[in-house]
Amino acid sequence: MAGHEFPEPADRKRVADSTVDPLAAEQPRHSCDPAFRHGVVVGFDGSTSSERALAYAIGMARRSGSGLIIVHVANRLPTTVWAGCEPPVFVDVPDHRTEVLGLELACADYLAEVPWILVERGGDICHELEEVGREYSADAIVVGSTHGIVGRIFGSVAGRLAKRAQRPVVVIP
Repeated sequence: MAGHEFPEPADRKRVADSTVDPLAAEQPRHSCDPAFRHGVVVGFDGSTSSERALAYAIGMARRSGSGLIIVHVANRLPTTVWAGCEPPVFVDVPDHRTEVLGLELACADYLAEVPWILVERGGDICHELEEVGREYSADAIVVGSTHGIVGRIFGSVAGRLAKRAQRPVVVIP
């Protein structure tokens, strides 16, 4: 089994560290591990549709001999939800679900066949999946389809991602 990592979400900024250049924080991120370049990115949140997407992505990575980049986008809520004021400001809400997902994935036998990493991000799901795909020069992004009324009203992640992505998007029903 390869392993996983929990990098800091991209939108989390260090305030106490005075050595950090504020302009450097705006620079695009580069992948930490070149072994995962040209891998397969998969969005995963533990739902049934994301589990099916993960299973497909594992097979895709195994057939192509590449790594698997599992992405969990953590929850971020605007403070205006609580305060009712403008302009919208986002706060980081601790998302312990990523730790739970990481432990579940680390114990999963089906991931022993491919090298994989777990990347946590915060923000818009579509943007973050595409950003991770760009950083790792991914060959494809795999997502599960959204079922239910929420996806029909607001649009599904898969549909929005398929419209804007710069690489192939595979939507698993």
